[in-house]
Amino acid sequence: DPQQTELAMVSKRKLRRFIVIDEVVDKLYGSEVREYFEENNVQHKILALPTTEETKSMDLVLNILHEVQSFSLDRRTEPIIAIGGGVCLDIVGLAASLYRRRTPYIRVPTTLLSYVDASVGAKNGVNFLQCKNKLGGYTPPVASFLDRSFLQSIPRRHISNGLGEILKMALMKHKGLFDLLKNHGKYLLDTKFQSCNSFAHHGDAALQTTRIAIETMLEELAPNLWEDDLDRLVDFGHLISPELEMRVLPSLMHGEAVNIDMAFMTYVAHARGLLAAEDKEQILQCMRGLELPVWHSGCSWALIQRALRERLKHSGGQLRMPLPTGLGMADIFNDTSEETLERAYELWVKD
Repeated sequence: DPQQTELAMVSKRKLRRFIVIDEVVDKLYGSEVREYFEENNVQHKILALPTTEETKSMDLVLNILHEVQSFSLDRRTEPIIAIGGGVCLDIVGLAASLYRRRTPYIRVPTTLLSYVDASVGAKNGVNFLQCKNKLGGYTPPVASFLDRSFLQSIPRRHISNGLGEILKMALMKHKGLFDLLKNHGKYLLDTKFQSCNSFAHHGDAALQTTRIAIETMLEELAPNLWEDDLDRLVDFGHLISPELEMRVLPSLMHGEAVNIDMAFMTYVAHARGLLAAEDKEQILQCMRGLELPVWHSGCSWALIQRALRERLKHSGGQLRMPLPTGLGMADIFNDTSEETLERAYELWVKD
């Protein structure tokens, strides 16, 4: 807002910012962040924290809030800034929503997963009693600042992890995005989503892929921001993965667990006659090309049954199972029989 910018520039009051940054990101970029605030004459407090699934708890939220209180934050004019991966953005979002009932915050994602997933939407939360995101709320940020240059420094496995959530949107809504992943997946992994002029035959696959992934996510989330409607295509890959991810921590990352869930549900769609055999094979081939796991020994039949029982409890007594009905096409089903699920599981295990 140019008017707000002008007011900020002429104001005699010194600008102040409270920043929470993941401790790994701080080691890589902390000096540049500090230099930025110093050059712009902004009084700041930077809190570097270990933000992982294992530390994603109310204890860490309260730790942040103690520091916010000491900083004497003005909740109307001084947004909290979160710089890190999805866990960091979730934790800070919850802390901001609790401080004086609602304090504005800004998301700066530094992983591919958080760039295309956690940066979009209103949800925040922490793990509780070994359940993923059991405590949380819906408080959207005032802004998300997206910068792909952060992705240069993350390990290849983290790029693959983020590709799992991009593939989710491709399978549910956008065949063009699926084709981008199928044709340019290795290039995106190799270049870590940087726009490289020397690879002209790939076009700007990084920009196209991230833009379409975010736009399709927004199309799904914006009309249903508070999840009043529980029929959500974005839940694809999130029926059994929360149970699996928490059960085998830290062996699977979020996008990897989601992909294992999507692989199983691809078999379910095929077993139901919704998905042709060649489409099923194309999906699995694309997953492998993105270096994503399509199976994990911890994903037992008992775990799947338990996860789906939990799903029934929290989705109004219906499974609301998103399934692909083609490449880039999907629908939500409530009538998948246990016999079909078991048949799909047996074929998945055999393959």
